[in-house]
Amino acid sequence: MKIAVSACLLGENCKYNGGNNYSKKVRTYTKGHEVIPVCPEVLGGLPIPREPAEIVNGIVSLKDGTSVDKEFREGARRALETVKEKNADIVILQSRSPSCGVNAIYDGSFSGKIISGQGVFADLLRKNGIKAIDVEDL
Repeated sequence: MKIAVSACLLGENCKYNGGNNYSKKVRTYTKGHEVIPVCPEVLGGLPIPREPAEIVNGIVSLKDGTSVDKEFREGARRALETVKEKNADIVILQSRSPSCGVNAIYDGSFSGKIISGQGVFADLLRKNGIKAIDVEDL
């Protein structure tokens, strides 16, 4: 099986704060399978580290109101291309991310409140009929 995975879950330091979200559960789940790392935010040209972003009224923005929506959507498009080119069977994504949140995202208030919703990459995968799993559901 081919499994695309948020690169931060594999230990790649591509998170907004320069760190990662390494997941032993992901490593165990993907053992023996082809793993395809993807980071839509980096693919969209965003730097590491970068300011945290949330989806505010449908637009991915920084806390000061600066839109980074174009970069997030371009990165999601490029990540989708990778998933399709590599014929990934499923995609495992990082929870709550404005890119990769599958079931929930931050509410856009930058207060840590979580709401039901999807990040831009997770939503694009869904619209293209590609199964995405939240790492917390493994």
